[in-house]
Amino acid sequence: MALILVVDDQDKISQLLAEEFIRRGHEAITANSVASARRTAARRHPDVVFLDVQLPDGSGLDIIDELKETQAKPEVIIFTGFGNPEGAEMAIRNGAWDYLEKPISMDRLQLALSRALEYRQQKKKAGRVSVVLDREQILGDSPAMQRCLATVAEIAGSEASVLVWGETGVGKELVSRAIHRNSPRKERAFVVVDCAALPANLVESILFGHEKGAFTGAANRASGLLAKADGGTLFLDEVGELTLDIQRKLLRALQEHKFRPVGGGREIASDFRVVAATNRDLDAMSQEGRFRPDLLYRLKGVTVRVPPLRERVKDIKPIASTFCAELCERNGIPYKGFAPDFFESLEAHDWPGNVRELKNTIEWVLAQAFDQPTLFPAHFPTNLRAKLARESVSDLAMAPLIQDPNNYDDQTAVAGLALAGPDIASQKFKDYRVMAAEAAEKRYMQALLGNYGEDPRQAQRVSGLSKARYYALLKKHRLSPEK
Repeated sequence: MALILVVDDQDKISQLLAEEFIRRGHEAITANSVASARRTAARRHPDVVFLDVQLPDGSGLDIIDELKETQAKPEVIIFTGFGNPEGAEMAIRNGAWDYLEKPISMDRLQLALSRALEYRQQKKKAGRVSVVLDREQILGDSPAMQRCLATVAEIAGSEASVLVWGETGVGKELVSRAIHRNSPRKERAFVVVDCAALPANLVESILFGHEKGAFTGAANRASGLLAKADGGTLFLDEVGELTLDIQRKLLRALQEHKFRPVGGGREIASDFRVVAATNRDLDAMSQEGRFRPDLLYRLKGVTVRVPPLRERVKDIKPIASTFCAELCERNGIPYKGFAPDFFESLEAHDWPGNVRELKNTIEWVLAQAFDQPTLFPAHFPTNLRAKLARESVSDLAMAPLIQDPNNYDDQTAVAGLALAGPDIASQKFKDYRVMAAEAAEKRYMQALLGNYGEDPRQAQRVSGLSKARYYALLKKHRLSPEK
C-alpha cells in the first residue's frame, strides 16, 4: 500500500481520484494549492504525488524540486489540462516521473502509478547498498546537481557509452572524469581527445597512430590516442566540433574497437569506453546533415545533462567560497571574509558563462581586493557591477506599476493625482510623474507581498521582476517579507 497525494484546485477531481486510489488499496490525501501541497507533503510524506500545473497560487512545475526533497522523496507525476511541449520538457528535467494530459482514464493513471511504485521499490532496494561517489572537484548539492550526480552514480559501473551535455563552462569534463573515476576502469588511463583542435591532415595519425615512414616527418612509429586508451576511457571533448570526414573515420573504430595505424598493414584492437561531451544540439545537427546519425546513436547510450549555474543558485556560494580559499592558499595570501551582500549579489547574476565565469570573477575579485581582508560587491568587474545595477533599477518609471493594464481605473488615477496636492499645475510634470510612480510602485510591492510574501520565487515569477530588482524594490520602500 502506498500513500498518494493528489494536488488539484478542482476539489471534485482530487476527491474522485483519491477515492479511486483508496478503492484500489492505497491511502490517498488531497491538496488544492502550491502552499497546501508543500505543507501536506512535509507533514504526511507521500510516496507518489499527482500534481496539477495550474494552481491558484502558482505553477506545480515550480515545486517539483521541493516535493522531491521532502523526507519521503516522492515520485511526482504531472497531470494537466493545459499541456505543452515546453512544460513537459521542464517537468521531466525537474525530475517528474511522468507528464500526463487531461482528460486521463483511471486505467492510464493506475498504469503510471504502478510503474512509479515499481521504480520506487527497485530504487529502494538498490539504495540499500551504499555507494560513495568520488566527486573530486564537483561542488554543490542543489537538487539539480544531485540529480546529475545520481545519474553518474547509476551509470558509472556500466560499459555503456555516455554523452555529457551542457552549456559552455558548466564542468562537462569534471563530470566525465567522475564517470571514469567511479568505474571499473578507474586504474587505467583517461585519454582526452580535443575534437575542436584536431587538424584534418593529421587526424588519422593522432587518433590511430602511424608507422615509421608513413608520411613525411614520420621518423618513428607512434601510438594514437585510441591505443593509449586501451583498458581505460576515451573522452571525446566537444565532439560536436568534428567535421563529417573525421566523424566517418572515427565511427568504425568506435564500433569495432579496431583500427589500422597510418601506413600499417594490420589492425590493432583497443578496449576502451567512450565518453563524449558537447554543448551543441547534436540531434538538430543530425537532422540538418551536420552530424552523422549513426555516430550519434553510438555515442548517446546514456545522456547526462549538466545543469547550468542559473538552475543551481544554491551552489554559487560553496563554489565561490571554495575557489576563493584555494586561490588564497595557492597565492600565499590570508583568507578573506565576505560582506553580507557579497553572495547575494553573486546569486543575482545569471552567469551565462557558468562555473567558468564564476571562477574567473573570483580571480578578478581577489586581484582587486589585494590585501584587503573583506570582499565586497565593489570588487566585482565593472561590467558585472553595471549589469547588476541596471537590473536593480527600472528603465521606465511606470513600467512595473500595473500588472494588468485593464485594471487601471479612475480610482487608481485619482490616488495618483492626490499625491501632487490640490494644485497639480504648480508641479513639474516630471516631478509629479516620479511621485505617482513611487506611490504606485510601493502599492504594487505591498500587494505582491500580501499574496506571495512567503514565496519570493513565486513573487518574482508572477511579477516578472528579477531577483535583484525584487529585493531592491523591497529595500527601497522599506518592506519586509517577514512583515
